Formats: sequence, C-alpha cells, structure tokens
Amino acid sequence: MSFLGRLPTATIQFGSVLLVARTSGSLAAAGLTGGALAIGQVVCGPLVGRLADRHGQRTVVLACSLANALAITALVAGALAGLGTPWLALLGACAGASVPLIGPLARARLIALARRDKAPEPVIGAALSLESTLDEISFVLGPALVGLAAVVSHPAHALLTAALLVSLCGTAFALHPTAMATRPAAEGRAVVSAREGRARIQGRAARGGLRGLLARAKAQGRMARAQADGRMARAQADGRTARAQADGRMASAMAHGRTARAKVQGRAPRTEAPGRMPRAVHSLRAALALQGAMFGACQAGITALTERLGRPEQAGLVYAAMGVMSAVAGLAMAAVPARVGLTARWRAATGAAFVLSLPLLWTGSLVGLYAAVTVLGVAYAPHLITVFGLTERVVPPGRLAEAMAVATSALVGGQALAVAVTGRLAETYGPTAAFGAASLAAALACALALTAPAGSYASKSHARVPVNTRP
Repeated sequence: MSFLGRLPTATIQFGSVLLVARTSGSLAAAGLTGGALAIGQVVCGPLVGRLADRHGQRTVVLACSLANALAITALVAGALAGLGTPWLALLGACAGASVPLIGPLARARLIALARRDKAPEPVIGAALSLESTLDEISFVLGPALVGLAAVVSHPAHALLTAALLVSLCGTAFALHPTAMATRPAAEGRAVVSAREGRARIQGRAARGGLRGLLARAKAQGRMARAQADGRMARAQADGRTARAQADGRMASAMAHGRTARAKVQGRAPRTEAPGRMPRAVHSLRAALALQGAMFGACQAGITALTERLGRPEQAGLVYAAMGVMSAVAGLAMAAVPARVGLTARWRAATGAAFVLSLPLLWTGSLVGLYAAVTVLGVAYAPHLITVFGLTERVVPPGRLAEAMAVATSALVGGQALAVAVTGRLAETYGPTAAFGAASLAAALACALALTAPAGSYASKSHARVPVNTRP
C-alpha cells in the first residue's frame, strides 16, 4: 500500500515533462513545468513533515493525498487544453507542493513502531533498508511506466493513473491503524503536564493537611502542660501520642505523594519539547543533496552519451540497471553486522561512490556504460539508508517526520538542480563533463563524511517518536 502510494511521486515529474512536451511542442515549457514541480516539493516538503509531527500523520496525509490528486488532474487538463507556460508551471508547482511524502512518513511510522516495541538496532536498520529499497524500486519503475505509457498511448494516461493511485493508496495509508503509532508532540506534552499538575496539587493538599494536624497536636500539648501537676504526666503522654500519630500521617501522605509522582513519571509518555535541530543534522542534509546531485549529473551524462551513440532509447534501461543494483545493495544492508557503526558505513559508502564513479569519465561505449553505471548503483542505496539512519539518531523527539521530509527534499532538490546545470554542460562539452560533475559531487560527499566528527552521531539518543500505548 505504501509502495503504491509513493509511486506517483516518482511518476509525476518525468510524466509532466513528457506531457507538456507533447501537448505544447516546447521543451522549454516542459522543463519549466518539471522544474516548478520539483521546487514545489522541495519548498513545501519540510512543511508537510512539520505538520505531520504537530497534528498527526492521518490528517496531513489524507489532506495532501486528495489535494495532490486534484493538482495532477488539473495539470493534465491544463496541458490538454493548451494553457500557457506560466499557468502550467503554476499547476506543476501545486502538484509538487501537495506531494504527501508517503516515503518519509512511512519511515517515521516504522521507527515509531519499532521504538514502541523496543526493537534492537538490527531491526531498525532492516526497516530503513526496506523503506529505502522501496524508494529505489519506485523511482526506477515510475519513469519506466511513464515512458511505456508515452510510447503506447499518451503521457496523460500515466499521470491520471498516478492521480488515482495517490488518492486511493494515500487515503488508505492515512487511515491505516499504524498511523496512530506517531502521536502529535503537543498532545503528548499536554497529557504529561495535566498529570504532573494534578500530582503537584494533590501533594500540596496532603502536606497542608499534615501541617494543620501538627499545629493542633502542639496546641493540645501546651494546654496539657499548663494543667495541674497531677495530670502533667498524662498530658505529656497524650502529647507524645498525638505527635507520633501526626508523624505517622505525615510519612504516609509524603509516601502517597511520592507514589503519585512515580505513577505520573512511569505511566505518562515522556515527551520532550521539539527543540532545535542539532548542527550534526545539517551535514546529513548536505550529504543527501550531494547524493542527489551525483545522481542527477549521472542522468544528464547517460542521456547525452546514449544520444551520441545513436541509442537514446537505451537511457531508460541504463537508469533501470542502476536502480536494480541499488535496490539489491539496499536489501543486503540488513546483513551488515551491528558492530559496524553508522558513521563507518557512511564513510565507506561515500568513498565507494567516489571511486566507482571515476570509470564513467572514460566510458565511450554502451556496454561500458552499462557496466560502470550498474557497479555504481552498489553505493547509492547504502549511502541513502545510512544517512537516514543517522538522521533518525540525532534529531530531537517530536520532529522525526519533519527531519525525514527535509532529508527527502534535499535529495530531490540536489537532483533537480544538477539535472538543470549538468544538462547544459553535457550539451556544450559532452557527457564527460556531466560525469565529471557527478564524481565531484561524490568527492565532496566523501570529504564531508570523513571530516564530520563521529561523536556527533554516536553519542546521541534515538529520536523516540511519541507513541500510543494502545495497539
């Protein structure tokens, strides 16, 4: 369900470019529409994640799924009606801004369920590997389906199918019982504050009552001592008895107050304020942006090289080869021993991406391109999985969905910007220039991973999402 719900996200950008290019005959209009769609997703993606943290995934995903389906349908209708480029770009921006981000929110939901059940770290890693693999498959399958629809019938059919999928599967994802696994942070804080407030009131009331009892006991003792000498011994005994009873009541009430506070601390979910994002998370976002730039530059280089070789139809298959190998590597990440820390995996993945991208600079044949790109796919998903795992580790409680959404936006933004820039480089200087930009992005990502202090990620507590105790 979540896989089908995230499939339209991988479909609409490429599909919008093909649709506008066919209906308007202008590649410039198609590029502007696709670019506006990517910008809308990058800008509004973090907002969707923040709203999900504050108001719960169910409401946000349901609203975004329906809005996204309407925006995609409006874009198709506008393109078929021959609207001008500014209107198509505006509709594309609306379609990108309303993407429900099912992939990042599914990651947050899985982590919340695992934390609630106190799952070990290998299980968390396996869950992130599965989610990243599903993303890989969707981003490979989505463009392939759009291309097939464009050849067989019309790109509009692919986009309308995407609108139907996001409305049905997005709604099902929003209404699924697991949506209650993530609890709005404000709601959790309100419950804790109310319970703690009641405990403090009860404690103060109990202490006030005990002080009154002590005062009365002391007064009785003074009156007893003022009486006749013959009754003094009995009065002193009565006073000692009263004080002993008062002390016993005080100890009992204090124990009751401590028990009440312990119950509040033990039963109430300890939900901290969202707080500010730590500095360490910015390096992770930069790493994802560089990974997106590397992939976007590879796309531009692959397109340019296949066109130079006279086989432009092979570009989609080359992308698919990279994606399939990346998905296989992502599934294999679950078998990595737990003793290999996330920081070490991050550095190894970026180093492998840089080294494996270098053969692209000397690739001039279709067979060599297939081999180089397929091998490069080995480093793509492991880096993605590791950075998402580090993000889950360092972000503060109550902001996990927002952090995942920002991470995804960084990846998409880096890819969209790199496609726009390196596409022009490839047209002017050939595919080697685009592949060189991909290697440069991989080198920067590797340098970032090597210079990042390991303690910033190893010592942080996990971002335990506020969860319901009820199933």
